[in-house]
Amino acid sequence: MHKITANPLRRLAHRVFSHRPAGLPRGIAIAAAFALAVPAALVAPTAPVAAAEGDLDRAVAALRDISTMKADFTQTDRKGRTVSGEMTLKRPGKIRFQYEDGVPLLLVSNGKSFTMIDYEVNQVERWPISDSPLGALLDPARDVKRYGKLVPTQHPNVVSVQVRDVNKPQFGVITLIFTRNAAAPGGLELTNWVALDAQNNRTTVRLRNHRYGIAVADSAFTYRDPRRSTRRPR
Repeated sequence: MHKITANPLRRLAHRVFSHRPAGLPRGIAIAAAFALAVPAALVAPTAPVAAAEGDLDRAVAALRDISTMKADFTQTDRKGRTVSGEMTLKRPGKIRFQYEDGVPLLLVSNGKSFTMIDYEVNQVERWPISDSPLGALLDPARDVKRYGKLVPTQHPNVVSVQVRDVNKPQFGVITLIFTRNAAAPGGLELTNWVALDAQNNRTTVRLRNHRYGIAVADSAFTYRDPRRSTRRPR
């Protein structure tokens, strides 16, 4: 399995977490089709299945019912190159993407802004949560129902919610994909998301090994600033 190296990974992180293209090449965009984001065991060669009544409310409730969560994640580009790590989530608005050993990149949100730290080049970039495709997942003020709509899937146990702010097309579109799971908060488990930026670059992140309701300290959402070796964690 091919691994994504630092520079392409940095571009891929922009695709996933920030709406800003920042002059980045388009070649790193993931070409995975929407159907590939659905767990393989649930895909059946049938016509699309309309969402059940109330599924949008259930999806919103499922997101809001998560107090803390950890899950393993995988990003894959169109060439089949992958990178993995662990995601830590804490309401409201805190998240950390800790990449696997050897990947000098960290993404963290303190509840107000996203920060991408590249330890290879000692660079720090920051942008508001509301400017990220993941604002639908993290921003407590974001009304998912106002901007979201259900889209058909290929299995009745899969719920797909597409979130788009038509007044801010530069933020792109994020499609949150859930599977029905009675053990998950609200009975739906977020298994992956597909982010489509304003340049139609598609990126997919898959989650597995979910752990809910675990103790997570706020210090998990700090970082070492590489620009000053003596600076305390932010």
